[in-house]
Amino acid sequence: MIRRQLGILISAATLLGSSPPLLAQDGAAALASRFEALWNKVTGQRLPANISMSNGRIEAQQILISAKLAGRLAEVMVNEGDVIDAGTPIARLDTADLDAQLAGARAQVRRSETSQVEAAASIAQRESELTLARQELQRAQSMSDTGSGTKQQFELRRSQLNVAEAAERAALASRDEAEAATEAARAEVVRIQSLLDDAVLKAPRRGRVEYKLAQTGEVVAAGAPVATLLDLSDVSMTIFLPASAAGRLAIGDEARIILDPAPQYVVPATVSFVASEAQFTPKTVETQDEREKLVFRVKLRIAPDLLKGYESRIKTGVRGIGYVRTDPAAGWPSELQVKLPQ
Repeated sequence: MIRRQLGILISAATLLGSSPPLLAQDGAAALASRFEALWNKVTGQRLPANISMSNGRIEAQQILISAKLAGRLAEVMVNEGDVIDAGTPIARLDTADLDAQLAGARAQVRRSETSQVEAAASIAQRESELTLARQELQRAQSMSDTGSGTKQQFELRRSQLNVAEAAERAALASRDEAEAATEAARAEVVRIQSLLDDAVLKAPRRGRVEYKLAQTGEVVAAGAPVATLLDLSDVSMTIFLPASAAGRLAIGDEARIILDPAPQYVVPATVSFVASEAQFTPKTVETQDEREKLVFRVKLRIAPDLLKGYESRIKTGVRGIGYVRTDPAAGWPSELQVKLPQ
């Protein structure tokens, strides 16, 4: 078989070398390209020694949009495949109970504020009574010293002063209690308002809705996912490499990705993760050296700035091949130069 293929190569080489003048230049170039491809297939020529490859698939960070509260979904506002910005409402829970609680909490705030006003008025009254009691005690003291007043009158005025002082302390305590009740009522309003805000599920960042897991009218439990969102700014491919290649990689090294549905394009990427422990080769992964059973997981991440221009083309699960360069000083071969769709 090899002899037959080599014979075809020799014939092709002879034809290429003895092309008549009428042979077009582009036809000769195409024939030379086919000759080179056939030679690589027969001789088993591989990538340069400083390039390692492994197959993988495109993955995007998945975000679960879950309900913080249990309740009935009043509305689900998105559909699968929608691209939404950060802060976009995704679903809304029925909040009739929370609305009633909020109204009660606000009424309690008003009641507490009224108690504060009453406490302030009571303090003013008690302070006036205390001032009068002190003046009466001083007058009784003067009269007792000159002999125009009795000791009984003096003791009565002293007792009245003690009562006025106690009444003032009680009024101050009532004011403090009213202030604390007002703060507690306001905190309850904030808490219920926070629950109302949580009843509207919003996208934490820009992404594409992958699955809608609940429909309008369904009752969901606390923590139950309502939808899943794909983060279009965090897209990567996970590949598995033997220790001989993974051990020479560094975080931030350049990489290349070629997808099976679009082999004509070469997507630039960077090494964002290299596993610290080896694992057995997954069945869906083929490494350059199949004899090595232990491999390291390597993550190739595509730059977010590059992804912005191709959001509509990003599809998770698409398979392809990832290439890494174990020698940063070496250049990429011509077939791995960056080439993106226009």
